[in-house]
Amino acid sequence: GPSIQEADIRSLAAGTTTADIFNMAKEFRQRHPDTPLVLMGYANPMTIRGSEWFADACVDAGVDAVICVDIPVEEDESLGDALRAQNVAVIRLATPTTDAERLPQILNNASGFLYYVSVAGITGQQQAAQASIEEAVNRLKAGTDLPVAVGFGVRTPEQAAEIARVADGVVVGSAIVEIVGKYGKDAAPHVKDYVQSLSDAIASAR
Repeated sequence: GPSIQEADIRSLAAGTTTADIFNMAKEFRQRHPDTPLVLMGYANPMTIRGSEWFADACVDAGVDAVICVDIPVEEDESLGDALRAQNVAVIRLATPTTDAERLPQILNNASGFLYYVSVAGITGQQQAAQASIEEAVNRLKAGTDLPVAVGFGVRTPEQAAEIARVADGVVVGSAIVEIVGKYGKDAAPHVKDYVQSLSDAIASAR
């Protein structure tokens, strides 16, 4: 979606490298040794130096799991094998178009949690109806023991609370990225307040 694209452009203009990302992950892990840490991104920086290199870098930085959004399950061996060999979880995505035939393929060798992308389209632009989310989560939970987290289009504490009543986790991305884009280097307290509002709403829903 536009928010993520604009963030990518800002990051590239600032000269951000894959090494910078791993350094940030390593610093985070040192400050927060018990907080799960997931890297999410695209295949090119994860595979261009070899999947084994990337998996080793994840371990060195203390990364627990990886979401690679553009490697389909049919090409899992291009990254998944190397990550699993290092005990780094491979998070898979399911969507509203994931049918009963394809779901077992997605769940095969998946670990960590299952990320349900609740709308068909680009992130940050729309939100699925709660009824469709509940139906989808129930269907996914019937096929796996993995926790199910729901994302795409979640912006308000109220939305997060509704989803938390049926799902194990709520994913918020674009809304946080927009706060960072608005406030720049001064974004941290604004992000903290926003995330706290989401956390409080989720806790009250449960």
